[in-house]
Amino acid sequence: MEKLFDSELKVMEPLWADGEQTAGELAKKLAASAGWNRNTTYTVIKKLVDKGAVSRTDPGFVCAPLVSREAVQRAETDSLITRLFGGSKTQFLSAFLSEKGLTPAEAAQLRELIQSLETGGAV
Repeated sequence: MEKLFDSELKVMEPLWADGEQTAGELAKKLAASAGWNRNTTYTVIKKLVDKGAVSRTDPGFVCAPLVSREAVQRAETDSLITRLFGGSKTQFLSAFLSEKGLTPAEAAQLRELIQSLETGGAV
């Protein structure tokens, strides 16, 4: 999957939240949330269509997400771990946790997640 830039993610957010909608509806939402004009929204939609992240159907210029939020999150996380931590998830987690720390509830959630992964469960 090609990297999605911040402006592209701004278009993806309402698509993920509300599902397919017209470009006009997206333009209104992005005018309110980001201060964009219609041309900016349409330009970013075209880039997303070219990347295969959004479909466009006519009539009505209806846009729909072709990639899930989770798929984008996984790709971005994998890219970050590869670029900054040599692909080591352990180094990434160590750096993240040493900076932020964990609440007891978060630590318990991580233990449950690790146990689930070790027994072949889904995340």
